[in-house]
Amino acid sequence: MTRKRIRIDLEDMDGAKYNFSLEGNVTREKMLKIFELMNLMNIEEPEESVQLDSVGGKIWNIIDRYFPLGKFTSTIILEKYEDEYGEPIKLSVISTYLSRFTLRGKIGRERKGKEWSYQIVKLAQREPSRT
Repeated sequence: MTRKRIRIDLEDMDGAKYNFSLEGNVTREKMLKIFELMNLMNIEEPEESVQLDSVGGKIWNIIDRYFPLGKFTSTIILEKYEDEYGEPIKLSVISTYLSRFTLRGKIGRERKGKEWSYQIVKLAQREPSRT
């Protein structure tokens, strides 16, 4: 099994820089602890204003709110959308927006049987340079 290495470099609004490095058996629980630490230190990505006046904005709001770390499918988003906004929407519309978000690099996707599984892309995993 290969050892995973994850490095997170952040800069807050005041210009202070923070570096987190994880190496070895990196689990979901360990990543959640890093996010909790970042939350305690109040280090966050700048929030984009949520645009709920468009279908794409509403879909992204659902993804960001309910699946910040987990995986989801277009069918799950369809159900959440109809529950949240009380509006019917076609699965093809959801799939189109998820495809656009994938092309923009906001979410990643992988094939799971007959359906795609998606996940928000927040951290880039890179192999550290060998010096």
